[in-house]
Amino acid sequence: MKIDSVIACTLVLLAGAASTATAQCQAKTEPAAASMMAGDIVETAVGAGNFKTLAAALQAAGLVDTLKGKGPFTVFAPTDEAFAKLPAGTLETLLKPENKAKLASILTYHVVAGEVASKDVATGAAATVNGQRIDLVAKDGAVTVDGAKVVKADIKCSNGVIHVIDAVILPADKDVVDTAVAAGKFKTLAMLLDKADLVGALKGPGPFTVFAPTDEAFAKLPKETVESLLKSENKAQLQSILKFHVLSGRVFSDAAAKGASVATLQGAKVSTKSKDGGVFVENAKVLGADIETSNGVIHVIDTVILPPAGK
Repeated sequence: MKIDSVIACTLVLLAGAASTATAQCQAKTEPAAASMMAGDIVETAVGAGNFKTLAAALQAAGLVDTLKGKGPFTVFAPTDEAFAKLPAGTLETLLKPENKAKLASILTYHVVAGEVASKDVATGAAATVNGQRIDLVAKDGAVTVDGAKVVKADIKCSNGVIHVIDAVILPADKDVVDTAVAAGKFKTLAMLLDKADLVGALKGPGPFTVFAPTDEAFAKLPKETVESLLKSENKAQLQSILKFHVLSGRVFSDAAAKGASVATLQGAKVSTKSKDGGVFVENAKVLGADIETSNGVIHVIDTVILPPAGK
């Protein structure tokens, strides 16, 4: 019996020691776990150590406080190596105070509102905080963003998620006017915008949606119509027609295809619809959709659309 008593006491002591050790372990682990709780997007990026350039750029663009905000945000974060791929001198130029707006435009192009986990990414376009859309491709377990590869996904932050990418993605940097001129097939439109004194307006911050008739579209009009519109006394009429091709805000083709009646800058509304596999604005067919610009989006149309008489 004495031996049994000794064994019993030993077991009790061992159990007590184990319990104490467990309690001590938990006490040490809980603070450690608390210290590992996710920080916000900026803190997480800085802590990772391979986003020094991104952190410096966010500071220079005045975006640190924004990305430390409530969010949630999804950030496609280029590594230091990704920034190093930019042409020599590009980063140094962007970090200059006079280029703050351009830098902010590029950085916000890497940010999507809301928290999007990699498992929820689908092939298609997604609107960024910049206003322009990025093209996402999810295929064979990999994701690309405007061609940049996601090399590490789902870094959880307190106000969103970070997906690491291997290249800096760049938004369109030409406005709707410069984009149209560079395309080479909107010479008549560019000339008429100049005659109507609307170039300055369409080079403004916008954003705008422009239904842009090609040179061939204008060629469908009777020759005397264009000649008449070019006369100084018909400037108001020319402005009215051109403004009828412009909407306030960015309206992409997927939204237009669903059918809508939207007010133009001219005042009257245009109707959009999907028909025979294409998208139409009034009686004009969209030949090329969703051409991104720094201050809006252009849809190429095959016919000049005219506002209702008397409006």
